[in-house]
Amino acid sequence: MKYKLVNFAKQLGLLLLVVWTVVSLVTLLIEIVPGDPATAILGENATPEQVANFNQKHGLNKPAFFFSYKSETGFQWHGADNRYVDYWKGLLTGDLGKSFRTDRPVADMIIERYPNTIKLALASMFIAILIAVPLGVLAGTNKGSLIDNFSSFVALLGISLPSFVVGPFLVYIFAVKLGWFAPTGSYNPEDIVLPAFTLGAALSAILTRMVRSSVIEELGEDYVRTARAKGLSEKVVVYKHVLKNGLIPVVTILGLQLGVLMAGAIITEKIFMWQGLGLLLLDDGIAKRDYRIVQGCVLVISVTYILANTLTDLVYSWLDPRIRLS
Repeated sequence: MKYKLVNFAKQLGLLLLVVWTVVSLVTLLIEIVPGDPATAILGENATPEQVANFNQKHGLNKPAFFFSYKSETGFQWHGADNRYVDYWKGLLTGDLGKSFRTDRPVADMIIERYPNTIKLALASMFIAILIAVPLGVLAGTNKGSLIDNFSSFVALLGISLPSFVVGPFLVYIFAVKLGWFAPTGSYNPEDIVLPAFTLGAALSAILTRMVRSSVIEELGEDYVRTARAKGLSEKVVVYKHVLKNGLIPVVTILGLQLGVLMAGAIITEKIFMWQGLGLLLLDDGIAKRDYRIVQGCVLVISVTYILANTLTDLVYSWLDPRIRLS
């Protein structure tokens, strides 16, 4: 019980540290980027009065941090009356601010798009597992064979081709030429197939090599020889014993790759106009200099990454109970 409480406290502390770091870094990077949000949103012809009203409305007339530096005046202390503190006050109450352009709460915009991104990431994982596990097992149990060489070729191809190449290629073949799927959109169930394949291609390649290596390693263990000596069939040995033990490093990759999929979904969502968090971040946040949207999206992606890692630890303990005592 004591160990569980200590572990929970560590995970919570890590989560809070990551949230603080992400919010601080994103706020700092936004301030470094040249340009003025008011001018970008209102246009170059905006009057000084319009710009002043815009900055007043969104709190942009306040200093960014506790202090600022100018070559003319040097360091200047501003105290707690700054945008960084204001953002944290809102964040602690669940308020991510409002969009500069539409005046909508950023939290509402994220809630609308977040399920689509999670759906795409999980579909990509499912496709990657569907491809990688059978192919990796076949390659591992037939080391040096034609199947093993074919899996190596597929894995190398999947890792080498980026999503901005795979995506348009799939659109050209399966949407333009064959007409099986719509080229863009996220309104019909079948619309997820092409973006999920695009996003899951690289992951399936990584998992295939990982499953292959794990199977080859496990096949050399003593318990495999014992199981064979007891007369168990090769299928039972491989799929009931070898595969379960070999899945532990695969679960590691899956847990870590969920955050990568969330980040990688930005390009994929743009290619297929998939109405998810990545498209919101790119089109409504970065492209339109709506910094509140950028802060909110990056924060949600980071928290999702940490939660995925925590879930990975729980799956570890299910696959191998010995890990609980480590």
